[in-house]
Amino acid sequence: MGPRGSAGPRCCGLYAVLGALVCGLRPAAAMAASDERRSASPVAATPCWRVEDFVVAQECARCSSFEVKTIMECSPTGFVEKISCATSKRDEFKSCRSAVMEAHVFWRFVGTMMCVATVFAVLVVCRQRVLDRKALEKVRKQIESI
Repeated sequence: MGPRGSAGPRCCGLYAVLGALVCGLRPAAAMAASDERRSASPVAATPCWRVEDFVVAQECARCSSFEVKTIMECSPTGFVEKISCATSKRDEFKSCRSAVMEAHVFWRFVGTMMCVATVFAVLVVCRQRVLDRKALEKVRKQIESI
């Protein structure tokens, strides 16, 4: 085997950890797509805000524990806004994404990536030291053999 042959299991473990980190962080686009799929169920009637003009009656706010249990729209994101439809004069709730929550998710992602970068930087430094020691040992043996 070559010099990298023994690092196989470590690399596989490292890739598994990175895969878990990446899969654990769900991008906003994927969440929006899943929200669309959830709210487009054939059982429920089409919400008025999908087919009519509407006015936001209450801005995006975090759902209380009671609202999470009673308002279906609270489930996907934990935030909801109250919508007033112009034509039908109905008030409905719409799931929304809070700017504060988005900022929190972004900084958590940045922090995670900084930690991963730090771990890899330490690994690179350690590997370089090992390689330097091997090279010095090889040179020392060559000098001793003269």
